[in-house]
Amino acid sequence: MSEEQVVNMMFSDEKDGDEPELSLSTLAALNEFLSEKKEREERLRLIAETAERNEKVLDEVVLEEDWQLSQFWYDDHTSVVLAKEALRLAGTEGRIACISCPTLYKELRKLKPASVKAQLFEYDTRFSVYGDDFTFYDYRSPLEIPKDLGSSFEVVVADPPFLSEECLTKTALTMRYLSKGPLILCTGSIMEDLAGRLLQLRMCAFQPKHRNNLANDFRCYANYDFDSATLVHETS
Repeated sequence: MSEEQVVNMMFSDEKDGDEPELSLSTLAALNEFLSEKKEREERLRLIAETAERNEKVLDEVVLEEDWQLSQFWYDDHTSVVLAKEALRLAGTEGRIACISCPTLYKELRKLKPASVKAQLFEYDTRFSVYGDDFTFYDYRSPLEIPKDLGSSFEVVVADPPFLSEECLTKTALTMRYLSKGPLILCTGSIMEDLAGRLLQLRMCAFQPKHRNNLANDFRCYANYDFDSATLVHETS
């Protein structure tokens, strides 16, 4: 059972004018959720320990979206297209920064050669199971990242967690700090003007999709001709 389902059940138990009181079925669902959450955390701990000896274990990690962190995983097609384009830009020995887009990082793990480095900048510490590939990132502190990572990535791909001017503005600071040049941004269409002003990005024809459909119109932006390369990836 997901966290969102439990919360919805809790709210449905509340009646106007009454003190909130959970039904037996909701209490049972809450206890089930907490038990499952504890089990998932324990599995992650064991995976992290095992990964020190066998990194292939990490490729089997499955983490569910956390709606409280505004997480929405890409569908398989979107992950592949973005990963192939990032790898093209990185070359044979380049570095790729993934800011708040863990599904892209996971796809890169599958496709990249050992000589290419993919770094995940992410607030959700569940992804710390990926060891040195994980850098804790809070968009509210956009430059609180290791100094040696500045201007060290051939390509930076970002998917800010929130559709707000503050979130995109601060994420843009991080993107510019990390990048040597190419930038790819995935966010809502309502951020088009701001993305252009902050980073000189243009909306692409390619439209990212998610496993769970979003109500917001979601788009891809880049500071170069992204679509020409994307057409090659989609037909290859």
